[in-house]
Amino acid sequence: MLREIGFPSTSRLKPEIDVFGCPMKKLGKNQELRGTGIKLFRKGSDDPQLGQIATDGDNRGFLIGVSQSRGHRRRLFHANHTTSHDFAENSVYLRNLADPYRADLQGSFDFLLMELSRTFLLELAEEHGWRNRGELSPAFERSDPALSSLLRAAQPALEKGSNANPLFVDQLGIAVGIYLYERYSGVAPSPDRGRALLSTAQMALAIDLLRAHPGGKMSIAELASACGLSRGYFIHAFKSTTGVTPHQWMLSRRIEQAQELLRNSEQPLAEIALICGFADQSHFTRVFSRMSGASPGSWRRTARN
Repeated sequence: MLREIGFPSTSRLKPEIDVFGCPMKKLGKNQELRGTGIKLFRKGSDDPQLGQIATDGDNRGFLIGVSQSRGHRRRLFHANHTTSHDFAENSVYLRNLADPYRADLQGSFDFLLMELSRTFLLELAEEHGWRNRGELSPAFERSDPALSSLLRAAQPALEKGSNANPLFVDQLGIAVGIYLYERYSGVAPSPDRGRALLSTAQMALAIDLLRAHPGGKMSIAELASACGLSRGYFIHAFKSTTGVTPHQWMLSRRIEQAQELLRNSEQPLAEIALICGFADQSHFTRVFSRMSGASPGSWRRTARN
């Protein structure tokens, strides 16, 4: 199960209203996934007249969203004025959840959201030696292709729900957090990131730990700590050293294991999927086909000819 840190309880919320103030009965899409200091959401509604939503400020952290459709409009009520915002497809926003929020919503919407806890942001700043203590500059319906792409990468994990790989969710949250610090708080990128490499000893240790947890249950924090590195530096150095992220490396090893079983055993695909750490046969088939260029059944027949 994915771990959660840094989020206060939301049990006080009324069940008919979600954590962002939207009426539950009007949400046609309502997915949630919790990670280490982050939460992923997909929220959507086909109702063109959603009315007004309002939430009190709290200390949960920051919310980042990307619109997956166009035509949604919001009028935001600030302390002494209002602003109107039309969301195009792929436009993003960044919101400080400590600020009270009130808005009129018009038009259907489909948002991918990531909530970063203050604990997560403070730990990230401490790891990188940044003076900024978790404060980011809010933004509304901004064009930011890099951030949009990062957030859209969360959709497959949300669709898998509790079967999502924690290693991937960790990587995504850290990548988004570092990007936000560098783009929305003014901290300077680490000067040595471009030439970051793992030492031979660090690489061997990381590989041993990944092999010992073939289901991807090893967290980025644990891997980085074992190597004496920050989480962001570790991910960057691992990719610079191997050409892939830790999650991609692990996924490749699971596919190699599956290929070995397909070639040398008579086990059915459903059993191979579970042995290799996939949620089910359907998930296994999708990932195997994407990475191998053929379905597991076709690959098995070709390998045995």
